[in-house]
Amino acid sequence: MQRLDPRLLATLEAVVRHGSFNAAARELGYSAPAVSQQIAELERRAGLILIERRPVRATPAGMVLLDAEQRVRGALAAASVELDAMRAGTAGRIRLGAFASSAAGIVPQALAELHATYPDIQVSLSQVEPDAGYSRLKRGDMDLALSYDYDFIPMPPPRTLRRTLVARDPVVAVVPADHHLADRDVIDLADLASETWIAAPEAALRLELLAQMAKTPAFQARLEYDGDDFNTVLGFVAAGLCVAVMPRLALPPGSTQVVARPLADPELTRFIYTVRIDTRHAPRALLALERMLAAQALAALSGAAGNAPTSA
Repeated sequence: MQRLDPRLLATLEAVVRHGSFNAAARELGYSAPAVSQQIAELERRAGLILIERRPVRATPAGMVLLDAEQRVRGALAAASVELDAMRAGTAGRIRLGAFASSAAGIVPQALAELHATYPDIQVSLSQVEPDAGYSRLKRGDMDLALSYDYDFIPMPPPRTLRRTLVARDPVVAVVPADHHLADRDVIDLADLASETWIAAPEAALRLELLAQMAKTPAFQARLEYDGDDFNTVLGFVAAGLCVAVMPRLALPPGSTQVVARPLADPELTRFIYTVRIDTRHAPRALLALERMLAAQALAALSGAAGNAPTSA
């Protein structure tokens, strides 16, 4: 087999990730025919078909080269991080990723502290969920991310990433302020099984998982919400249309229309992490931001925990 060009591997990765030659061309700044020619050249060098055209997806041979591309890209990203560290790492840019509730509840104060300490650092923030964050870190498109998983759905990171636990975020039941369970100190999940729920897989726990944990086939949805905004879910709860469960960090302070209560059985926890490329050295400002995010996560949840029995 002839030598493979890393640039051709990058084109293959973009085509497969987008599922489209045209979308890959737009991202890479090429014409669609140029992308097709590059894939044809890569297939000629490999001596195998690498992409099925309809639908666009990688063949088994293509997957082998995609794995190689990820290793090459990851190695270059790690080298870039270490070189930045050797250049002192007190200026430049940090590309930060954060899931929705952390972007609102953790990131702002951490960035304010970072800018006070390292005024020459520029930060770009992207809202990303864990899977997308891990992929972007591996590709070298992101430097640091806030991520999470749940005690009942662990999501180990790829081996090339370093993940650090920074906070435990308890999952709470959220009900209307005039709900018949609102005066309880804690709520059993099974006691909510017959209530009307909202199906919001992007902004709340999936109902089939709740049914499994509560060991009951109930948990029926009256509403369906395709989005990741916890405030929208809370609006439905406040209107008396449904109940929900969600991590405490997602609850804004001060509302008198909904009440949040700890779950007694089972207790559920979301674990919050910082994640970055696993290297021996990292830029000083990047390590500082990682510490600041961890401190803000603890502060945010300590404050929320102190208000747990009150309206959320």
